Amino acid sequence: MKGAFFILLSFVGSALLAQDALDTLLESHPSPGIPYISVTEARMLQLHKKAILLDTRTQEEFEVSKIPTAHLIGSTDFSPMAIQKIVRDKNTLIIVYCSVGIRSQKIAQKLKKLGYTDVKNLYGGIFEWKNEDFPIVDQEGKETERIHTYSKYWGKYLKKGIKVE
Repeated sequence: MKGAFFILLSFVGSALLAQDALDTLLESHPSPGIPYISVTEARMLQLHKKAILLDTRTQEEFEVSKIPTAHLIGSTDFSPMAIQKIVRDKNTLIIVYCSVGIRSQKIAQKLKKLGYTDVKNLYGGIFEWKNEDFPIVDQEGKETERIHTYSKYWGKYLKKGIKVE
């Protein structure tokens, strides 16, 4: 019985350490004026079609998997014209995401400068989305466990799913 307790305690402890590491990482990359949104809140808004999700990762990452209904806008090839085709009303709630939330915060700042008024950054990105057991899909819209981790370093924040580099 004691052994089972210590095993359970080690799992809980490692999950808490992983969350602390993510918290520390995101706190070290402040994003003034861009609030975070939890994956749970984002999922509820997505299910009720109350937000547009924009994926700021690379085409290569997006082709492995994405959050359902998300539109690829990238980060290095960001195009204001492409955004205007996806989000016509500048008061629409926009949720941006990447792997963990750093690249997406930069795009969120650009969206604010373009006049979009309700922009939020998904806390922990697609990794946290998957860690919380929310669905991700491949290019055919089928649920998948595969997630592109961008690099081995960033992959440490993905606790569930199949890591693809």
